[in-house]
Amino acid sequence: MGIKQISVFLENTTGRLSEVTKTLAKAGINLRAISIADTADFGILRLIVDKTDEAAASLNTAGFTTRQTDVVAVEIEDVPGSLAKLMELFQQSQVNIEYLYASLEGQVGKAVVIFKLENHEKGMKILADNGHKMAEKF
Repeated sequence: MGIKQISVFLENTTGRLSEVTKTLAKAGINLRAISIADTADFGILRLIVDKTDEAAASLNTAGFTTRQTDVVAVEIEDVPGSLAKLMELFQQSQVNIEYLYASLEGQVGKAVVIFKLENHEKGMKILADNGHKMAEKF
């Protein structure tokens, strides 16, 4: 299980991110988490939204190139050391993290960390076996 992330490939030009957010707003899509990585020429915008298929369709119709990816959203305590403990678990279990980003969305005192793992199924099993709460949506 897990959740779907939308990756949007953007030219690194003024206004492209604005166009994405306007497109989603017009479609009634709510952003739950967002991250962007860029180079001189392009960026990859990663989104967790409340209506994944509708968001991807709206963005594609507007001319954006998108891809959906399985990611894992893990709820952790919003206190110092929580992420370090999770990183140690992945290290000891030899689960490679391709990238991560976080959102404070959720319950007070909690954070949600979104992981793209090299081995999605292995990572989810290790998390479940160690009592970590994974979000199906948030």
